Amino acid sequence: MTSLQRFLTAISVLMLIVGCGASAASADSSHARIVRLSVVQGDVRFARDVKGDPLADSNAGWEAAALNLPIRQGYVVATDNGRAVVEFENGAMAFLSENTVLEFYDLSSEDGGFTTRLILRQGSAEFNVTPARGDYFSVTGGDFSVQADSRTTFRMNNFDDGSSVNVLHGRLTALSKGKSTPVEKNQALSMKAGDPESVAVETATAGDDFDQWVSAKIENFTTATASGSQYVNSYDYSSGFGDLYTYGTWFPMAGYGNCWRPYGVGLGWSPFDFGSWYFDSGFGWSFLGGQPWGWLPYHYGGWLFRPGVGWVWSPSGSFGGGGIGRWRPVTGVWMRSAGGAVGIVPSHPLDVKGKTPRNLAVGLFAVTPRGVSTTLPPLESSDRWKVQKNPARDTMQNQLAATAAPARVARTMTAGATAGARVTTGNGNSAIVYDRTGRRFVNAENPQSAKQGIAGVRVAPEQSRSGSATSQVPAVSERVSGREGQRDVGVPGARSAPPARAAVPPPSVPRSVSTQRVFNENGGGGGGSRGGSNSASGASSRATSSSSSSATAASSGSGSRASSSSGSSSGGGGRPH
Repeated sequence: MTSLQRFLTAISVLMLIVGCGASAASADSSHARIVRLSVVQGDVRFARDVKGDPLADSNAGWEAAALNLPIRQGYVVATDNGRAVVEFENGAMAFLSENTVLEFYDLSSEDGGFTTRLILRQGSAEFNVTPARGDYFSVTGGDFSVQADSRTTFRMNNFDDGSSVNVLHGRLTALSKGKSTPVEKNQALSMKAGDPESVAVETATAGDDFDQWVSAKIENFTTATASGSQYVNSYDYSSGFGDLYTYGTWFPMAGYGNCWRPYGVGLGWSPFDFGSWYFDSGFGWSFLGGQPWGWLPYHYGGWLFRPGVGWVWSPSGSFGGGGIGRWRPVTGVWMRSAGGAVGIVPSHPLDVKGKTPRNLAVGLFAVTPRGVSTTLPPLESSDRWKVQKNPARDTMQNQLAATAAPARVARTMTAGATAGARVTTGNGNSAIVYDRTGRRFVNAENPQSAKQGIAGVRVAPEQSRSGSATSQVPAVSERVSGREGQRDVGVPGARSAPPARAAVPPPSVPRSVSTQRVFNENGGGGGGSRGGSNSASGASSRATSSSSSSATAASSGSGSRASSSSGSSSGGGGRPH
């Protein structure tokens, strides 16, 4: 090759790179994602689109959280006398301890990569993440942020006078005031509030009961997900498959591959027998499956009815091509009769959007403000029923109860303790300690408060998978007669605590991650499409991102939030249509 040819080749490559960068700005930018509240134990609450500090926003409307609640960008999840787990599309998990407030500041996708930026406003939370190539995951708490570039498990604590992070597995990078500090496995980093020079990295202390609880959850999730994923070809989407393996059985069906049916249901069982309705302005009416397995079957794939078998769920994605398709508020088609009655038909994998559903003759269910009630008689003709995009607001009723805002709890870092210490003290001379019996933080110098607990909150034993009761954790939300029950959640008493300090804004996505996304989108990395598309090229193996140099680029990033395009019709797991 002559010098001129080499020069022209270099110019062509440079123009291709510039073109890729230009197209990346407009391709698949800022698509909203939907993640899942997979565990609700005790008192768990949430609010939507809170402005600023959720503990200081008097206009925030708080509601009692329910199992399988869809969480989008702008949501805040808070625990009082309870714990919660949030699952992301690729199996990443966030675990909330008692008296914890976590804000989902940025849940977006861009050029095949997922951006996740969270803010820990109060308390302690643990995170188990496995970022894929082109993904970005960060948590901001107090005066610094951390970002994970590879498989990592870490715990962050946000106290009134400082913050700390403990790395249990893997490694991460702490970012503060333009500086980055690596934190390795079994290390803990701490920083005093308002004092960036106080950064200290020490050996982490032994874990407490919350760490043990999280470790058991991760182990169970990993085992069940690996067992359940063998039945379906779903690249890069794993949330919920472990529950299907635990609570049901898979079997092949001609023309549809492996299909699933829950344990313990008879021939008369219908998909909408147990759950509740929830409305969000971003995606409309959503069905909250009341069972632990009630996530995937109600938001992906479709339903089949077979005589002698009944209703089974197929992971094949209706309205979205192969794989499990795109996220939908409910795997059902809304119908309205000439007389104004509203019904819903379980979606068939081969349904065409806007057309008469294939399951109309075998599965039309009456919809009332309290849920799905009786099965309507089989129809010989669909003339009396027409497909409707969404039911009228006056037909449905949001079944999640309003509740009070979570209280701000006074917690400080123990004087003279190591960076990983989790024992805390309150303001003045009173000590705030963790009550293992009540599973909450209490004032040790006021024994009466430890006995009384939180007014109005009923704590019941959690039901194990075998059905036996255990007193290890509070129960999931109560349900009455197959419908969402009204929990007796009282307003917690006021707690003396200092005002919240201003949190640093979450870091922006490093340039190295954005470059990798462009590389993926143009086929260079073999990453392919994400979240449910069939992948016969062996793309199921996930390559982890390199951690080199991206930390410095992110440490000075702005706190601008990606716009939430909830109405986007982008295909792929976790993205609403």
